[in-house]
This record gives sequence, C-alpha cells and structure tokens, in this order.
Amino acid sequence: MGHLLILYYSRHGSTRRMAEYIARGAGETGIETLLRTVPEVSPECDAVAPEVPESGHPYCTLEELRDCSGLVLGSPTRFGNMAAPLKHFLDQTSGLWMEGALSGKPAGVFTSSASLHGGQESTLLSMMLPLLHHGMLICGLPYSETALIRTRSGGTPYGASHLAGAEGEEPFTDEEIALCKALGRRVATLARTLGTD
Repeated sequence: MGHLLILYYSRHGSTRRMAEYIARGAGETGIETLLRTVPEVSPECDAVAPEVPESGHPYCTLEELRDCSGLVLGSPTRFGNMAAPLKHFLDQTSGLWMEGALSGKPAGVFTSSASLHGGQESTLLSMMLPLLHHGMLICGLPYSETALIRTRSGGTPYGASHLAGAEGEEPFTDEEIALCKALGRRVATLARTLGTD
C-alpha cells in the first residue's frame, strides 16, 4: 500500500506548516502520509553536507517519491517560481521519468509568499510543469471549497497558498488552513479512487 508524499522546501517555516495542515486533511481519508523536505542548495559540496536535517522532517529519497500513491509539492515563492532546492531535487528525477514511475498518479501544489502579490499563482504553475512531464494528474481546488471565495489572503484554484510576510510572521487565516486541508483531502481521495495507494 502506497503513501501520500508531501514534499516541500521551507526557509522560514510557513511552507512547512502548510505541509502539516495538508497532512491533516489527507489523514482524514485514512491514507498514510509522509512529510519530507529537501536540503539547501549551496556552494557547499554535497559530500560534506549532513544526510539528515538537524531539525524538522527528513530529506526525501527518490525511492519515497517512486513509491508514493500521490504527491503534494510545496515551495515558497522565489521571483514567481519555485525555490532552487526543490527544483534541484526535481532535476534529479529523470530516472523516474524514464521509468514512468509517477505517470497516472495524482498531484497538487502549494506555496507561501512574503507579499500578497508575490507570485503565488506563477509559482504554483511552475511546480506543475515537471509533474506534467512525469505524467501526473494535477488536482487543484474547486470553488465548491467556499473558503476559496471568502479568502482575503492566500488560496487559489491552482493550489493552496499563504500570505506569510517577510519573515514568515503572518498567522494562518481560517480560510488558508481550510484550503490546505482540502488540498490534502482531494489528492488523497484521488489516490484512493485511482487505486494508486
């Protein structure tokens, strides 16, 4: 039986908290969830970087990605795009692409940004591109999720989002939390319906 992989990169903690809300929503369906992150990208040689983060969730392996029933991918916005550490990890998945290991599995995306118009939607779209190349089935948020209509901060039909502030200091709104949980439930439900778990 597979798992729902919630894979993210977070610098100030907001994207990590989103991942945890998404896991709560997914958990309501009974699916097993794995919360995983990726290491920083820096001039430091990979050979001397720690294999396990000092705190937080473990680093993701390609095997965990291969074996997932569904994927929810998250990143803070970086100039309207996903952060380099997440892109670096995805750039290493060509072997999985050649195998078709992720083809037909459901996926969703989420992001946080420092400002309201900080590129949330373009970041979400940028994260979808490699998932589409892998043959994944993209799951968004429909307007039947009423929090999507009421939100005055984060939340888009492309995926969950959060207005975090410059240092990640902004609290989550009720709508943002509801949409994170809804995204987790939707991708998990799709994984179960498609029989990928």
